[in-house]
Amino acid sequence: MRLGLSGRTSLTVRLTVLFATASTAVLLLLGYLVATSVGQHFEQQDMEVLSGKMELVEHALQKVRSRDELAQLPSLLSDSLVGHHSLDILLISPDGTVLFSTTGAQFPDSVLRAASSKVGGSAVWRKGADHPVRGITKHAATGIAGASPATIAIATDIGHHARFMGDFQRTLWGVVGLGAVLTGLLGWGAARRGLAPLRAMGREAGAITARRLDTRLSVDTVPAELAELADTLNTMLARLEDSFRRLSNFSSDLAHELRTPVSNLLTQTQVTLSKSRTVTEYRDILASNAEEFERLSRIVSDMLFLAKSENDLVVPNREPVSLADEVRSVLEFYEALADEKGIAVALLGEGSISGDRLMIRRAINNLVSNAVRHTSEGGTITVRIVQRGAAVTELQVENAGDGIAPEHLPRLFDRFYRIDFARQRQSDGAGLGLAITRSIVRAHGGDAAAYSKDGLSTFCLSFPA
Repeated sequence: MRLGLSGRTSLTVRLTVLFATASTAVLLLLGYLVATSVGQHFEQQDMEVLSGKMELVEHALQKVRSRDELAQLPSLLSDSLVGHHSLDILLISPDGTVLFSTTGAQFPDSVLRAASSKVGGSAVWRKGADHPVRGITKHAATGIAGASPATIAIATDIGHHARFMGDFQRTLWGVVGLGAVLTGLLGWGAARRGLAPLRAMGREAGAITARRLDTRLSVDTVPAELAELADTLNTMLARLEDSFRRLSNFSSDLAHELRTPVSNLLTQTQVTLSKSRTVTEYRDILASNAEEFERLSRIVSDMLFLAKSENDLVVPNREPVSLADEVRSVLEFYEALADEKGIAVALLGEGSISGDRLMIRRAINNLVSNAVRHTSEGGTITVRIVQRGAAVTELQVENAGDGIAPEHLPRLFDRFYRIDFARQRQSDGAGLGLAITRSIVRAHGGDAAAYSKDGLSTFCLSFPA
């Protein structure tokens, strides 16, 4: 049932209208039942009186044995009806002659024609403007042998009942109307009080700003019906806080990393323009600037990739990929550099996964490049492909070196994180290789981890088999 409430109607008004409508419907139904019951009660009382008098007249008629006794019947009925001023009785003989009639008795022809050998339902009509009556009729046999049955019609004045019912119904419907108004007011008060926790939640949520994303809505102080909503909002706030933190860190990291190369380019350009130089000097300066621009281009490209990854926008193409083949290709590329440093490289195991070949090769390249860069001269790099049951395939890159302190391990895959900041500018990388590697693996449904013990550092990539 629609109550004509618009979508912007307040919840308090909605609940008040619904509560008042339901209460009014119940009160109307209750009033109707009460009025109907009282009316039926009065009708039963009238029928008891009418039926009793009908039995009296019928019994007197059955005692009549001759025409002379039939002529004496009116006087007998008059004596038996002393004190019953509200009763109207009409007795019609078999030949249609009116044998007995109380003063002022009026019976419609339709009521008399409806008479039968059994008393049916009662009929109501008006005897004048202000005198409603209820009556019954019946054909009753006499004691005269072979005579046709006589017609008995009895009615009683029900004006006092009608006046009572009129007053009663006016009072009843007035009480129902007043009850509907009171229930509406009580419903409004109950709705306002019941929605107070929701308004309190609204105030708490309104006080949360970008600087207060760590604030959470109170769950213990709200009703059970709102606890789930509060939990949902708190979960949403946690996601917003995490997204805002990542965005803030992303912007800060990007600004920090771009500041140095941009500052170098600006300084070098200003120095170059401070005086005239030879063509060779200009060429050398432009070549140096080109290297910085390439570095900037790589940083921007890598940051865009990480931004897409963090927002689940990196969707790898799926094809069968042999990890061993991809590792061999990467190791061949770094073979000359490894030989120059006297690093021994070994590949152990085989395994295949479903993924994006170019992304997988990029992740492997980042790990091998990192291992070659940080492995001491004469050291060893071991790449293992391990099958963990039927669900997981692991790629492990292990290298011997200085080892990694435990406090650094959880942050190795963060953007721009470096263990030795003094060597930050000595590398061509921007500190994004491991972060990109983890993003690639997570885009494939896996994860990355790092371990270090006794001078051996191991980077492990776990892929769904």
